[in-house]
Amino acid sequence: MGIRQYKPTSPGRRVSTVNDFAELTHPGKQPEKALCERMPRHGGRNHHGRITCRHRGGGAKRLYRRIDFKRNKDGVAATVEAVEYDPNRSCHIALLSYPDGEKRYILAPVGLTAGHRVESGPEVEPKVGNALPLRRIPPGMDVHNIEMNVGQGGKLVRSAGTSARLLSRTDDWAIIILPSGEMREVRAECRATIGQVGNADHQNLRWGKAGRTRHRGRRPHVRGTAMNPVAHPLGGGEGRSGGGRHPCSPRGVLAKGGRTRSPTKVSNRHILRRRKSRRYGQLPTPKK
Repeated sequence: MGIRQYKPTSPGRRVSTVNDFAELTHPGKQPEKALCERMPRHGGRNHHGRITCRHRGGGAKRLYRRIDFKRNKDGVAATVEAVEYDPNRSCHIALLSYPDGEKRYILAPVGLTAGHRVESGPEVEPKVGNALPLRRIPPGMDVHNIEMNVGQGGKLVRSAGTSARLLSRTDDWAIIILPSGEMREVRAECRATIGQVGNADHQNLRWGKAGRTRHRGRRPHVRGTAMNPVAHPLGGGEGRSGGGRHPCSPRGVLAKGGRTRSPTKVSNRHILRRRKSRRYGQLPTPKK
C-alpha cells in the first residue's frame, strides 16, 4: 500500500492524504452482490431511540460485506479471486472462490494477492492466509482473526496492520501477545489465520478537512468546557475555565483513570499481563 498526496489546490487538499489502493485487484470493482446486505444506520441511538453513543450520524451509504470469520470450510482449497475495498473496516478484504462455486470474503493479510490458494482446517500448512487451530501453529508466528471460543469466529486482531504473536502453548492453552501488549491465554483449539492484516498504512492517512470526517459518519465533537452548565458539568464560568473538576461525560461519569471493563467477565482470568502493566516484558509472578 502507498499514500497519495494531491497538489495543494485548496486548504483542505493541502494537508489531506488518500490511499492509492495499489493492493486492490480491480479498483472501483463492484462487490459480490450475493455477499452484501443492507446496513441500516441508527445515528448512535438504541432501540428506545435515545442517543447512547454521541457524535454519530450522517455519512455516505454503505453496503455490508459478510465476512467469513469462522473459516470452517475445512479441507477445501480456495482461490483468491480479488482483493477488494471494504468501507466498513480499515483493512481490505479478499474474495475466495471454492471449487463448488461458493464464494466467501475474508480479511486480506499482507502478501495475499489474486491467484493465491488458501485453505482452512487442522491439517493445513501454516502459511499466509491459511486458518488452523493454535495448537497446530508453530510458536513465534504472527496471526490474526483469533477466536476467543471454539467455533465462535475470529474476534481478536482484525484491524488494518495488526498482528498477534503466538508465544507458547500447552496441551489445552496457547499464550498470545496482542498488539496492545496484553498477554492472554486462549484455548489451543481456537482458530487463527496466519499473517499480518493488510493495509498497514491506514493509520498514516490524514483526513485534511472536516468534510471527510462527516462522510465517515462522524459528527462534530464539542468540548464540555465550551457548553453551558445546563448541558455539561464542565460548562459555564466567566471567561475561559478549566472546568473546575476532573474530565467527565455529560452525565458526570469520570472519563480518565477509571476502569470501564466489567470485573465479572470470564475472560479476565485468562489475562496474564495487562496492556498497561508496569512490568512490561515480564511474565506475572504465580500466586501462592
